[in-house]
Amino acid sequence: MEFSFGMVALVFFIIALVFIFKTINVVPQQHAWVVERLGKFHAVLAPGLNIVVPFIDRIAYKHSLKEIPLDVPPQVCITRDNTQLQVDGILYFQVTDAMRASYGSSNYIQAITQLAQTTLRSVIGKMELDKTFEERDHINTTIVNAIDESAANWGVKVLRYEIKDLTPPAEILHAMQRQITAEREKRALIAASEGRRQEQINIASGEREAATLRSEGERQAAINRAQGEASAIVALAEASAAALRQVGAAIREPGGMDAVNLRVAEHYVDAFGNLAKTNNALIVPANMGDMSGVIASALHIVKSQK
Repeated sequence: MEFSFGMVALVFFIIALVFIFKTINVVPQQHAWVVERLGKFHAVLAPGLNIVVPFIDRIAYKHSLKEIPLDVPPQVCITRDNTQLQVDGILYFQVTDAMRASYGSSNYIQAITQLAQTTLRSVIGKMELDKTFEERDHINTTIVNAIDESAANWGVKVLRYEIKDLTPPAEILHAMQRQITAEREKRALIAASEGRRQEQINIASGEREAATLRSEGERQAAINRAQGEASAIVALAEASAAALRQVGAAIREPGGMDAVNLRVAEHYVDAFGNLAKTNNALIVPANMGDMSGVIASALHIVKSQK
């Protein structure tokens, strides 16, 4: 009898432990648990200590409220210019409504994955191949907006979509590589020709400036020579005028005319002697003995110039 009472007590103790274990539930932070009562949605348990009715309530779904990265499988898309393009991306989403995430879709992860792929094919199909590499941000934004509108019914918030890789066929890659090489060679040729052009411009500009400087130098030198010659002529004329003034003043002095007569006679004799030495034909005055007449004629010319 005592053995039976002990067994019953043990059973009741185990049942009590199970009852307590089923009653008390601790929900971790950033998690949401969905409780069903008799197969029907009852409540969403918030993080912390929660109490449920054992054997009547049950934890049907457990959701993480953290941001979740979802790798979207790569797929082949056809661009507007009929080029195959393999696209690989990653989607970031977050559960915002645990009840809708439990009952809005049988598998919300698969649903948003399929929707991301179909939207991506639609967006890529409206673009040419070159634009797909330039418009990544536009593609990402379009996919997020399209998925987020539908995912709201599933209790999911799509945060962003990022394209990891765009891989065109090998033939297209080779053609693009050749195009890039040709474009770089074109830029190199243009740069070289611009360099030669600038070099010719610099040389021509230097020669023009040098010629201008030479002409300016020659012009200044000619001006300086002309000014020097003019100054010399003026100085010579002033010296001659001063000499003549001095001669005139000397003539007006007492004995000045006698000195002039003597000087004229000396020049006459010297000139006649040189003429006799340098010429075969001699020119002699008609009256060789009348030197006083020659001198008087010379003095008459001198007096007439005064």
